Amino acid sequence: MTYGKLRIFSGSANRYLSKEVCNFLKVHMGALEIGRFPDGEVNIKITENIRGCDTFVIQPTSSPANENLMELLIIIDALRRASAGRITAVVSYYGYSRQDRKAEPRVPITAKLVANLITVAGANRVLTLDLHAGQIQGFFDIPVDHLFVRPVLVDYFKKKKLPNVIVVSPDAGGVERARSFAKRMKVGLAIIDKRRISPAEAAVMHIIGNVKNKNIIIVDDMIDTAGTLVTAAEALKKSGAADIYATAAHGIFAGDAYEKIEKSFVKEVVVTNSIYNKSQSKKIKVLSVGKLLADAILRIHDEKSVSELFELS
Repeated sequence: MTYGKLRIFSGSANRYLSKEVCNFLKVHMGALEIGRFPDGEVNIKITENIRGCDTFVIQPTSSPANENLMELLIIIDALRRASAGRITAVVSYYGYSRQDRKAEPRVPITAKLVANLITVAGANRVLTLDLHAGQIQGFFDIPVDHLFVRPVLVDYFKKKKLPNVIVVSPDAGGVERARSFAKRMKVGLAIIDKRRISPAEAAVMHIIGNVKNKNIIIVDDMIDTAGTLVTAAEALKKSGAADIYATAAHGIFAGDAYEKIEKSFVKEVVVTNSIYNKSQSKKIKVLSVGKLLADAILRIHDEKSVSELFELS
């Protein structure tokens, strides 16, 4: 099936990324008005004709998560009622992804609930980056294109030409992610055996692997309060590590994360602009995923394979 003209719309969560994507695609950003009623309810109006168009809505559901999620859902509903030919939700950061299973009794699986909401709102497909857990793709009853920012991050570290490097997973759950990163870097892998005390605090048990005199790259999918990162860096330093770098797809940086990073043993933190942040630390380096998303959007629009992006990288 062929769809009409390509149209890119943006919520208010990350308009900088949306503008980057539009620049790469050489298209104008779709015209819509985003407002609030006096009581705080979201008010959306599409101000151009998009009947039959192939529409993409770029909106990470980052902080404030509930505001940005509702905005995404209402934009999708507005596009559907304006007779868009196809609607793709481009969720560069998928909020609530950490609630992907029942880790204890009587808790919700909110990642599935959000998937249901996006589908019911009227999205025909989803394009997202580095989900916290791969199985979230199965929570949707519509097609999901799951991109990885790993090539962007690996390319950055390769250009630094750091000697004697080892990649470190900050916990057992991230081993597969770190192993893939290490494979692309052609370096070794170490693992931190971590026991979590609370959702915001983790205690390191011990390090599996030799990190003495090695330059470290800690690899994770997101950095939230930076508690895990800072604790991991301390443990690595105690084990004789040299310079410590950290990288993640999503820089959430909640609470006093910036302050923690500034005071930590971490030399540099590398994240992407999947979430918009005004960095408050000179240690933080932000890389763009605008071209990656633009390439994926164009491939979806042209009905070409998205997986070829990884085969070419």
